[in-house]
Amino acid sequence: MKKILRYILTFVLFAFVVIQFIKRPEKINEPVTEDDIIGLLNVDQEIASMLKSACYDCHSSQPRYPWYASVAPVSWWINGHIIDAQDELNFSLWGTFTARKRDHKLEELIEMVEDREMPLPNYVLLHSEAKLSNEQIEKLKNWANAERANIAAETDN
Repeated sequence: MKKILRYILTFVLFAFVVIQFIKRPEKINEPVTEDDIIGLLNVDQEIASMLKSACYDCHSSQPRYPWYASVAPVSWWINGHIIDAQDELNFSLWGTFTARKRDHKLEELIEMVEDREMPLPNYVLLHSEAKLSNEQIEKLKNWANAERANIAAETDN
């Protein structure tokens, strides 16, 4: 039994080493542009800090990659997760959204943080700075609601 276990562990270790040489996904890291929500809306420092710590690693073109994002198969999972998250919402492209889409995304942001679906619980486990307090959630909701009101006022004119 010990011999079989040793063979299995050797095979797993060998497979782990081999997959490190398979093509690694490209890391996403684009420069901040004028379409980024923080600059475009002149977001105050407190809200900007919350967005960057709780959202930007997945929902922007400037994610911060932890060391383990270079280790397969975790690198594949993280890259896929970031691509899926950016497809849903990319704060770096905020200026390219229609007023209707911006309003909808802010509405979803409110719902997701209020229900504590975002940031994802498994992300918060490894990134404690992303955990939003009740007070931070309220501030983020108030900011998002104010921005939704601005959007509504712009479209009414």
